[in-house]
Amino acid sequence: MTETIPPAQSSSLRRLVPRIFSRSARRDDVEQLLRTVRTHHPKGDLSIIERAYSVAERAHSGQARQSGEPYITHPLAVAQILADLGLGPRAIAAALLHDTVEDTEYSLETLTAEFGDEVAMLVDGVTKLDKVKYGESAQAETVRKMIVAMSRDIRVLLIKLADRLHNARTWGFVPPEKARKKATETLEIYAPLAHRLGIQAIKSELEDLSFAVLQPKLYAEIDSLVKQRTPQREQYVQNVIDAVDSDLRELRIRGRVMGRPKQLYSVYQKMVVRGREFDDIYDLIGIRILVGSVRDCYAVLGAIHARWTPLPGRFKDYIATPKFNLYQSLHTTVIGPGGRTVEIQIRTHEMHQQAEYGVAAHWKYKERMNGGKTDSKSVDTDMAWLAHISDWQAETADPGEFLDSLRFEIGAKEVYVFTPKGRVIGLPAGATPVDFAYAVHTEVGHRTMGAKVNGRLVPLESELKSGDVVEVFTSKNPDAGPSQDWLGFVRSTRARNKIRGWFTKERREEAIEQGKESIARAMRRQNLPLQRLMSQDSFSEVAHLLRYEDVSALYAAVGEGHVSTQSVIEKVTALVAANDTTTGPIDLPPVGRSRAPRGGDSGILVRGAPDILVKLAKCCTPVPGDQIVGFVTRGSGVSVHRADCTNVKSLMEDPERLIDVEWAPTTKSVFLVQIQVEALDRSGLLSDVTRVLSEHHVNILSATVSTTNDRLALSRFVFEMGDIVHLDRVLNAVRRIDAVYDVYRVTSS
Repeated sequence: MTETIPPAQSSSLRRLVPRIFSRSARRDDVEQLLRTVRTHHPKGDLSIIERAYSVAERAHSGQARQSGEPYITHPLAVAQILADLGLGPRAIAAALLHDTVEDTEYSLETLTAEFGDEVAMLVDGVTKLDKVKYGESAQAETVRKMIVAMSRDIRVLLIKLADRLHNARTWGFVPPEKARKKATETLEIYAPLAHRLGIQAIKSELEDLSFAVLQPKLYAEIDSLVKQRTPQREQYVQNVIDAVDSDLRELRIRGRVMGRPKQLYSVYQKMVVRGREFDDIYDLIGIRILVGSVRDCYAVLGAIHARWTPLPGRFKDYIATPKFNLYQSLHTTVIGPGGRTVEIQIRTHEMHQQAEYGVAAHWKYKERMNGGKTDSKSVDTDMAWLAHISDWQAETADPGEFLDSLRFEIGAKEVYVFTPKGRVIGLPAGATPVDFAYAVHTEVGHRTMGAKVNGRLVPLESELKSGDVVEVFTSKNPDAGPSQDWLGFVRSTRARNKIRGWFTKERREEAIEQGKESIARAMRRQNLPLQRLMSQDSFSEVAHLLRYEDVSALYAAVGEGHVSTQSVIEKVTALVAANDTTTGPIDLPPVGRSRAPRGGDSGILVRGAPDILVKLAKCCTPVPGDQIVGFVTRGSGVSVHRADCTNVKSLMEDPERLIDVEWAPTTKSVFLVQIQVEALDRSGLLSDVTRVLSEHHVNILSATVSTTNDRLALSRFVFEMGDIVHLDRVLNAVRRIDAVYDVYRVTSS
């Protein structure tokens, strides 16, 4: 029986991200596939595709996908993706058969006999890739199978990328946890590999679909923002296109001018990585010009610069010096009509095919030139990074570190430097001698004390440029280690993780002492009973709650800044208050300028004791409509909690002190409400939220605001409310604020 997403969640995702619920259309799909292959390979042998489809349809007969479609729709869709990329008949046949050996009774030996060694090798390579498991527990040998398969024939990876792309289009039909795992794997491994191969068409769609699964609310919010601004932007783009068309006519150059589509994940990345506002990103106009020859590219560039003023330092000539994945184009940025910035790409039609389809465009050319025969080595010589692929296997035997190295290697490297012995090292743009040292070896990185670039001594934070010869000096002191200052300028993930790992291991004891002192100091500052809190087992419970192995690990996390001191104190006091039956709850002093609620009754009726003192618990802030539980404290009356409060479980261990309570709100009743606002970070966001709350006559008692590294703004507000029905109106008003994608009531501390 096929497992599916629960109906409510499925419905919500369908509304937010309809793209991951797409199904394959069966109408004349085989005929469409053959027409596409015939367009790219007019002299190709199409009979092998027809035979492969017949075998695949028979082998997969009776099998269904989780979307409910016949299974044959999947290999057919994969084959169509590769046909659109321009791959030849044998690769298309392998795509149609890629799941037969693994999922049906059809054997590799039979496949070899019927379709030949080349198709069998491709299918066998894809089958081995399917067995590769990604994650920190991955075995190095399974990842090495992927490396070996890629170095033998890059078409294996092209088939796997197409397979992943079609699966991604139907992630809405698989269990959500599995979809999130696959999306993470895709962003970390498959999308960077597509970028490495220069296949922009697949890379962009994989990133957008993964983004949609991992962050559906953010995806929907950015999609909404893009659609709101599309009409005005399209009009401006059309004006720029008309001006460029006019220049082309004057030059008598035949060309095609078009606007560049906006990729949602790219917009999100620019907001996170570059710290840009959405309006700044979306106002950046992109134009692409396709012409017939390289000479025409430079002629058009001259005309563009004559019409509009170019921005200094923004011109790049990737025709004369192609990127690592063979990408070629002229890039320039000008001040266009109305003073708006316009990015322009100028390339030939062949360069555009290369930019969109990358190494697949090479395969199309090689196959057509060699009469349908292929030579993987010819492609390897064109893409130098494939020639060094075996070096990945020599990095380390540790599976986790090897996978980390793989991610590092397939990332977009834009700087290539040399060791003194001539070995080429690829690094991210802006990399420093420290990044270089860690790329050579972890121990070299740890012991680095100086560096020479091109024979001259330079500071360790100096940026390296392509072609530099780098030599690092290491300390002979066995206790030598990295400096924490290096984290401020290293660029590679590998170097950053190694430095952090060293401090985590070597300075743990120091961090533990710093954490203990930080907690004790904060408790004294807030006049909390230090001896009483520190002597109980509450810290062990909090450590377990936060998923640390013991109290020492919790102290170390506080000392290293991974967990805030205030968060730990709040959790400890809540546990002590719930477990201590002698003195009642401990009230944690409010942080900042929060004020105590105004006077008013609790709105609670205690059965059999109408005059008893009643307190609404601060840990869960119950309001009318919530199911509640009453608990008799020592000397502080009755404490009322929500029935699902995390502290109720411990209260149930003393059933004699439980008491029946019910809601009886009056016009004087005042309740505390806590809400959380989640939004894309932007300037003026906090003032907009507080303005809306003030307009709805909300009396804010306290507020906490934080911004994550992903440019997500998380805000919590505690305020008084008399009529709880008013809360829905407040939440709806906040939800309508630009860039806010979620707001909800918080019911636990």
